[in-house]
Amino acid sequence: MATYVKCQQTLVNLIYFKKILFLVLLYLAFLPLFAAAQEHIGRVVGVSDGDTLTILDDRKQQIKVRLAEIDTPESAQPYGTRAKQELSHLVFGKTVLVKVQDIDRYGRTVGRVYAGDIDVNAEMVRIGAAWVYRKYASDQKLYALEKQARQNGAGLWSLPEAQQVPPWEWRKTRR
Repeated sequence: MATYVKCQQTLVNLIYFKKILFLVLLYLAFLPLFAAAQEHIGRVVGVSDGDTLTILDDRKQQIKVRLAEIDTPESAQPYGTRAKQELSHLVFGKTVLVKVQDIDRYGRTVGRVYAGDIDVNAEMVRIGAAWVYRKYASDQKLYALEKQARQNGAGLWSLPEAQQVPPWEWRKTRR
């Protein structure tokens, strides 16, 4: 009887060991994907609007990127076309680094974009081409940049006040 209990205990230990081994191997197999998903480097091959671009990475995969923490006027809004032009001027054809923060409901990578030493998200706010997206922003520096852009009448802040409608409010009126 003691031998039977020992065999049964050994079998339970073996099953437990196999489960742990499987989980460890699964973790190790997916570790590179998690690490790679946190940053992307690629050449900007498209600019959809003032806060969305497409990069082509070294594996020749296109990645659509939504600039995190900012929101630019929609194309039909005043300054919408100009915001797209400003983003194009900053990044089109250049190699950028994307520090991933999230994936949005449309499947776009959401992140901070850097073109060399330029924080593109912050630069769009500084030049008055974007609002700080209050619902999602956590970088306090962006709020200071927006305040300065407003005071300087930069970009969209040079428009008549009635045309300075944040995109999230403008979208609500269009639904």
